[in-house]
Amino acid sequence: MTAAKKAVVLVSGGLDSTTCLAVAKRQGFVPYALSFAYGQRHAVEIEAARRVVAAMGVAAHLVLPLPLGQIGGSALTADIPVPKDRSTDAMGEGIPVTYVPARNTIFLSLALGWAEVLGAADIFIGVNALDYSGYPDCRPAFVAAFETMANLAVKEAVEGRLHIRVRTPLLHLTKAAIVRLGTRLGVDYGITHSCYDPSPEGLACGHCDSCLLRRKGFAEAGIPDPTRYAGPSL
Repeated sequence: MTAAKKAVVLVSGGLDSTTCLAVAKRQGFVPYALSFAYGQRHAVEIEAARRVVAAMGVAAHLVLPLPLGQIGGSALTADIPVPKDRSTDAMGEGIPVTYVPARNTIFLSLALGWAEVLGAADIFIGVNALDYSGYPDCRPAFVAAFETMANLAVKEAVEGRLHIRVRTPLLHLTKAAIVRLGTRLGVDYGITHSCYDPSPEGLACGHCDSCLLRRKGFAEAGIPDPTRYAGPSL
């Protein structure tokens, strides 16, 4: 019997990363979950990540602190308003202020380091190049370039013991397709969190890009949205 392979899975506690974790498990990987407390205003997502890994099971879960708030430059890490109630067309125009400078590059680099220590050739990240907010570090060209770099950067790859693969099973799926996939895999989306600007109680605002894309995904999938939103109208 072939031993299960290890994989590092980036888990934010959101819809996409949770689905990505479910895919990794379905594909037979032993997941090692990695989350980041990077000074994000929606730090409640770390609690969601802990709920997700507790419910779905992982070999280990690291939550690493990163001082990205000291760099700023994003509505998620600095005192910059989070855009609300934008149309899908508007979301597709340019890179929004919720982009965090170099975030996925940094996340994947730390995942790469842990993967090398674990002897894991595979890193899963739930990036998506369709129903998304235009982030450059969610695009296929970025993922391919990082994978090439990874295999030039680490000892285990250079010496031929690992070939690093950055796996992006959601890359070409719409949000509705992601919701359907996760539902088939038994994901409980009620324990996840996607909102960029939650209430003090941790309720989703329902109006930021992430909330709107999440709501759109559930509506188009024809699956009830279990998200708890702030405000009586949501």
